[in-house]
Amino acid sequence: MSQAAALRMKKRIGFLSFGHWHPSPESATNTGGDALVQSIELAVAAEELGIDGAFYRVHHFARQLASPFPLLAAIGARTSRIEIGTGVIDMRYENPLYMAEEAAAADLISAHSGGEGRLQLGVSRGSPEPALNGAHTFGFVPPEGQTDADLARAKTELFRAAIAGAGVAPADPKMTGSTGNLPIQPQSPGLADRIWWGSGTRATAQWTAQQGMNLMSSTLLTEDTGVPFDELQAEQIQLYRDAWAEAGWERTPRISVSRSVIPLVNDRDREIFGPRMVGDTKDQVGFLDGGLARFGKSYIGEPDAIAAELAHDAAVAASDTLIVTVPNQLGVEYNTHLLASIAEHVGPAIGWEPASSVE
Repeated sequence: MSQAAALRMKKRIGFLSFGHWHPSPESATNTGGDALVQSIELAVAAEELGIDGAFYRVHHFARQLASPFPLLAAIGARTSRIEIGTGVIDMRYENPLYMAEEAAAADLISAHSGGEGRLQLGVSRGSPEPALNGAHTFGFVPPEGQTDADLARAKTELFRAAIAGAGVAPADPKMTGSTGNLPIQPQSPGLADRIWWGSGTRATAQWTAQQGMNLMSSTLLTEDTGVPFDELQAEQIQLYRDAWAEAGWERTPRISVSRSVIPLVNDRDREIFGPRMVGDTKDQVGFLDGGLARFGKSYIGEPDAIAAELAHDAAVAASDTLIVTVPNQLGVEYNTHLLASIAEHVGPAIGWEPASSVE
């Protein structure tokens, strides 16, 4: 797909919360309970604003959101339209068949108003974490000769087969009167097409397309070629589209990119985020996991200025979904204000319209 064609796609805007909490007077989320309840409340508020998606980070052994499915199910029950997703689930930690049951149940709950469910599950091999071999502590150790990444991909393959209805357990003829393999239950129609892989490189983007998964690309790429972040990410997206076409998949894939976007529209915005304009509004290059990585800049400033910048962001133009990170420890009221500012000032610049006004 050309950039011109991408620009004609319906643009979506979602938010991504890491669900941080910390017992501090400066934090609106002092406990895990605060983070969970406020995550639900922000999704409800975002839906009312016409925002398209509510996404949540999954991170173990830290004061952040960790077990996504109770949260996703609760949001699905409280909302009726907004997409609900993860960015991303670390598959190293998952039992893929139990996860398939949980995902289907949460998806069906989100479909309470009829039609397909609304889950958009981002999964991946995971990212650097505070625990040393944390997934091993959960009981998941790669077989000899395999890496954690190999294990994550194998689990993803089994999970996807299970939600697509494949038989995964031999039937007991004494109980069922038949032989063959049984699928997990319940099944949720359409869920298999709503799985995204969090890709940090051009090569993994191509692999993602070959597997038939949607592409989720964040504010970090674990490679660097010296070009600006948005151009490198746009190259990643184009390679993904080419590999998708070569694989011959019939459906049109979804592609999301993440950005930190803070329009400064009032005194509180300027007090909290104004000082970050000095160092955070340029790409950063550093070392991660033994190699070079490029971190995308934050878009912080006067609304018209950052709207113009995002309108010229090559990767935002090439994707169908912009996911903006939110500072969840500032509370629901502030983050609702932030999303409203993005909807008003940034959305029109990238071709977005509130969901309630789009047929």
